[in-house]
Amino acid sequence: MKSSRLVARDSLRHGIPEKYKLFLMLLPFLVLVLIFSYLPLLGWRYAFYIFKPGFSLEQSQFVGWYWFESIVSNSYQVAEIKRVIVNTLAISGLGLLVNCIAPIFAILLNEIRCRKFRTSVQVLTTLPNFISWVLVYAVAFALLNVNNGMVNQALLALGWIDKPLNILASSKNVWLTMTLWSMWKGLGWSAILYLAAIAGIDQELYEAAKVDGASRFQQTLHITLPGIAPTFLVLLVMAIANLLNNGMDQYYVFQNAINKSSIEVLDLYVYNISILGGSFSFGTTVSMLKSIISLGLLLVANGAAKIIRGSSIF
Repeated sequence: MKSSRLVARDSLRHGIPEKYKLFLMLLPFLVLVLIFSYLPLLGWRYAFYIFKPGFSLEQSQFVGWYWFESIVSNSYQVAEIKRVIVNTLAISGLGLLVNCIAPIFAILLNEIRCRKFRTSVQVLTTLPNFISWVLVYAVAFALLNVNNGMVNQALLALGWIDKPLNILASSKNVWLTMTLWSMWKGLGWSAILYLAAIAGIDQELYEAAKVDGASRFQQTLHITLPGIAPTFLVLLVMAIANLLNNGMDQYYVFQNAINKSSIEVLDLYVYNISILGGSFSFGTTVSMLKSIISLGLLLVANGAAKIIRGSSIF
């Protein structure tokens, strides 16, 4: 009797369908997504109250759609929202334009035949991704500060400028500089995804192309680029969906009183008005609308991908 039960238990244990095994492997990550991405949505309730720190939500006054109406009814607030949206879209738009640099860099890196040199380049370009924006700003300050920055000292020594340039406190070209810093920090990390896509291309295609007399450039053009196109399209769709979600860490450490009007993006604006300004309810309202618009952008980008590829991303 015991032996039959053990046999039945072993058969049940080893008879788990493959799809359930994969789901169990994915379960911890689903739990993390639930905790950090979906449970915080309960905080959207604050957008319908006048919340004050120190008081519970039940003790706060319910105002319904008041904060949503204030976005369009107050002329000053409308101007502020327009300003931060323009900053956000401009920086994100520049990020989309330089989005093609990562696959190009990955292709060039893959063409390097010296393995040690290729590994060194990949490591050096990937390391900045693991550096916090605070340290990045410390490097930028050491290079560009007015008093003893290395760049200013070098330009003065060469006689190219008469007085030090206050680059960090300038609002000129701040969108471009933020894009360049972001590209420097994330280029190597983004290239890893494309290198993985290139590694997944069937090598027999390259062998057949060589037999047919195709050059390395022709192999790249007709085999490598089509091979990484699906990866590029998925990342492009995700980038379009995150046009309004370009984070706040980078802009928080680089902001100052002079460049704030040009560097303040939506996420930083929400932080400034809620944490620093104390208007938690209004900050929640802006963040809520931003998330809804981002979802709409994701659906639009997915529909465009379906038209272009014939199949949607999700």
